[in-house]
Amino acid sequence: MTSITTPLSTPFSSPEHRSKPVLELSGIYKAFPGVKALTDVDLLLFPGEVHTLMGQNGAGKSTLIKILTGVYKPDSGRILLNGRPVQPRSTLEAQNLGISTVYQEVNLCLNLSVAENIFIGRYPMKNGFIDWPMMKQNAQTLLAELQVDIDVTAPLSRYSLAVQQMVAISRALSISAKVLILDEPTSSLDDNEVQMLFTVLRRLREQGLAILFVTHFLEQTFDISDRITVLRNGIREGEYLVNALSRYDLVNKMVGVSAEEALALSNAREENLQSLPLTEVDQNSASSATYMEAAGIGRKGALTPLDLTCRSGEVLGLCGLLGSGRTEAARLLFGADKADSGTIAIKGKIHKFNSPRDAIAAGIGFSSENRKEEGAILELSVRENIILALQARAGLMHV
Repeated sequence: MTSITTPLSTPFSSPEHRSKPVLELSGIYKAFPGVKALTDVDLLLFPGEVHTLMGQNGAGKSTLIKILTGVYKPDSGRILLNGRPVQPRSTLEAQNLGISTVYQEVNLCLNLSVAENIFIGRYPMKNGFIDWPMMKQNAQTLLAELQVDIDVTAPLSRYSLAVQQMVAISRALSISAKVLILDEPTSSLDDNEVQMLFTVLRRLREQGLAILFVTHFLEQTFDISDRITVLRNGIREGEYLVNALSRYDLVNKMVGVSAEEALALSNAREENLQSLPLTEVDQNSASSATYMEAAGIGRKGALTPLDLTCRSGEVLGLCGLLGSGRTEAARLLFGADKADSGTIAIKGKIHKFNSPRDAIAAGIGFSSENRKEEGAILELSVRENIILALQARAGLMHV
């Protein structure tokens, strides 16, 4: 497949792309000490389309978004919004220009009501006071456009993450957004919630909004996208109509290796692994290398019983789609949730984990996917967070 190489000022020839671009980036360059984050990157966003930005970690996606939203200033290049040059110097300035972003972690106030979250900082006023009835009515109207019917006077914490995403989108739209950027919005959503979000995005697309969608999920990319821009090592690899790429082609363009080369490398790696001599532990007894073994461990409503063996000196990958039970399995193995079936053995000895403290005492560590709320205390410094862990390990902290 070849990338689309139409000039930046020329939209696609297909009917849906005969309008002028809403947003045009050309020659964007950004460097940090010792690192070229972006080099001569171009991007076009047209009204009434979902444009997906793809690339491996470190490809430059986050840097590009931060330039669009005023967090970073590009070292060179230009940004045109509706044909006029802009250079947002802050997220607020970007919002005022009509560039709104919904991030992976919903940056809203869970203790405030839905309506307050939508209009926070921009409350409707009457006679010097907040006009609560007007704010409620306006919030209901905005959510109704997304076909979301909830109590806007209730705390946001009452609703699921998917609904919180809808509230964040409503807030973005309430600022008369011309461009909506969605940065990994589905990373914490299950399949039903993803489809709920996609239904809203399709409706917004039909209304003429330009949507920049950032994700790592291939299936979601092909489900919602009109076009795809691939970044690799800070450089735009190419821009493609979604129906011009297969999934294999897209992966190969992100990693820079063809399907044939990837298969050859995989076969060579497998041959090398098979040719390696057995370790001393393996030669003596395969079972002696087993560090942790879970047998039939499960929890009703969360995870059907599974067996798992992790041996010393190996990395065991636990893979699956969102909602498949990966997180639930990890939490059971760490004692964060209590298993109601099965056993866990450490070095052949059966353990019962009633809490994470029991798992830690058995030599198990856990790095949560929810770093913000479960992995660290953000109010403390890096040094203090590390010291907390050291104190707990030394038994100096008692809860």
